[in-house]
Amino acid sequence: MIGNPFVMLVDDEVDFVETMTKRLQKRELKVIAAHSGEKALDMLAENQNLEVVILDVKMPGMDGLEVLPQIKKRFPLVEVIMLTGHATIESAIEGMKAGAFDYLMKPCDIDTLLAKVEEAAGKKRAHAEKIEKARLEKIMSTHGW
Repeated sequence: MIGNPFVMLVDDEVDFVETMTKRLQKRELKVIAAHSGEKALDMLAENQNLEVVILDVKMPGMDGLEVLPQIKKRFPLVEVIMLTGHATIESAIEGMKAGAFDYLMKPCDIDTLLAKVEEAAGKKRAHAEKIEKARLEKIMSTHGW
């Protein structure tokens, strides 16, 4: 494991969210939950160090395919794993085009989900490190170091 990823679970099914939160926390992940797309966007703004969003596709109000581009626009380094019980090839393709890291069917195997979360968190951390390195190089070159 790459060191306790910080994830947000977004799903309108309260029981599902509570069960998955407990299962992920048992595996040492830091988990917060939102029951709507709108709430997820608010919570992302308050949790700048969040790494991975596990996002349900079908929700009332803003569905996952509406929330995904908003997340990628406002928080470009956050990785998003789409989760659905109603997968269609079209929605999977749409989600991947909009920047989803991956797409899993509900109910999904907890070990498969955990592996995807770790992979996504690793990708997010690698991007953040590259940005930080470039920032430091720019500062050093401006000061002639």
